[in-house]
Amino acid sequence: MSAPFASISAFRALLNTLPQADATARAAAEARNGQLTKPPGALGRLEDLAIWYAGWRGTGRPALEHPQVIVFAGNHGVTGRGVSAFPAEVTVQMVANFRAGGAAINQLSRAFGAEMAVHELDLDRPTADFTQGPAMTEAEVVAALATGWLAVNPAADLLVVGEMGIGNTTAAAAIACALFGGLPGEWTGRGTGVDDRGLALKTQVVTEGLAANPSRDPLEVLRCLGGREIAAMAGAIARAHAERIPVILDGFICTAAAAVLAQAAAGALDHCVAGHASAEAAHRALLSKLGLAPILELGLRLGEGSGAALAIGVLKGAVACHSGMATFAEAGVSDG
Repeated sequence: MSAPFASISAFRALLNTLPQADATARAAAEARNGQLTKPPGALGRLEDLAIWYAGWRGTGRPALEHPQVIVFAGNHGVTGRGVSAFPAEVTVQMVANFRAGGAAINQLSRAFGAEMAVHELDLDRPTADFTQGPAMTEAEVVAALATGWLAVNPAADLLVVGEMGIGNTTAAAAIACALFGGLPGEWTGRGTGVDDRGLALKTQVVTEGLAANPSRDPLEVLRCLGGREIAAMAGAIARAHAERIPVILDGFICTAAAAVLAQAAAGALDHCVAGHASAEAAHRALLSKLGLAPILELGLRLGEGSGAALAIGVLKGAVACHSGMATFAEAGVSDG
């Protein structure tokens, strides 16, 4: 199987053909929610999440049984500038850890019954240093988008995408600044834990990258300032939309990938919710730009899809209550 696009322009066109939620299913879910044995609004945001989920799954009484977690890994040429507290070799080592089942995301996927897959993208061939020009050619970014597209299991009923890539908070900061403006320092954070000197260098690198790549077209921003794993996340999120699979977004880097889609096509993220607000300072600002409210706020900054995977439990609880609770009529309880 191949992805249904072979160029950036074809991917852009595809984004503008993605489906909407099922309005009939959403209305049925809203009606059911109003009949459940609880005071109106007593389950707070869980009610909204269940109704949102029902609309995308096409049924007023959905089940959430087959979540999928995909971790994409890529290496960035810009790490040669010293923007991370860890060397690029850690990306390869962490991929081995994912495959051995030893990372946090492995435990969270197992805890919430998610199928987990890992896809590394040309780790021996980092992207180009974006301070000198585009990080990727068109063929490279299209190949990464296609990897993400094809990684999604159409039988899944929920998707979480995560990443591993030393240096990718630098790429995410550059993407966010290119898409939404502001000063590079407003989008640049400490990532894996750089000190004040490292943060200043990182901000300078983002500034240089923005100057070297002047296009602000969203998909060109992805090509010029992103990484293969970031593009793969964008491709997977788009495929989930095509399949009407709801998505829980992870932290700053995942949200930057999603922001590219949001800026490229109206409604591209209607099937997404934000799993959490990470400790990376710019994540909350990026969520605000996208109009997304986080489900969890736990100070996480690990990546890997970990915050989003943890939020699977909340969404499972929302769906279980919505679909499993009795209505007033079924329970023989007076609704007032």
